[in-house]
Amino acid sequence: MTGGLRVRDVAADPELACPISPVVDIVFSRWTTPILWTLHAHGRQRFVELERRITRITPKVLTQRLRQLERDGLVVRTYHPEVPPRVEYEISALGLSLRPLFAHLAEWADEHLPQVEEAREDYDGRA
Repeated sequence: MTGGLRVRDVAADPELACPISPVVDIVFSRWTTPILWTLHAHGRQRFVELERRITRITPKVLTQRLRQLERDGLVVRTYHPEVPPRVEYEISALGLSLRPLFAHLAEWADEHLPQVEEAREDYDGRA
């Protein structure tokens, strides 16, 4: 038994054998990282501000991702009942707890992305 899972269950489902798989699914889905990065870098944002900063995302997808991030507890949505109504999004304490992970990934990218690009060029050149 491993953390409530039987060894047989883990062997039958390789995703269960990888403890970070659920984290990768949450944090690294297509638009999650740019949204969290933007909220972290620029603080509380209205929808239109996020839309301006993340230029390639469609309004529909931004809405879907923000709802999912709110559901996952990584983003806080604040509704201000004004005329016209105002909604703001900010990264939550839980979302901020990902800061060390993002810092490590940024370091890794600085150090290793040139090697990745070189490997891609080598691979593509063999074709």
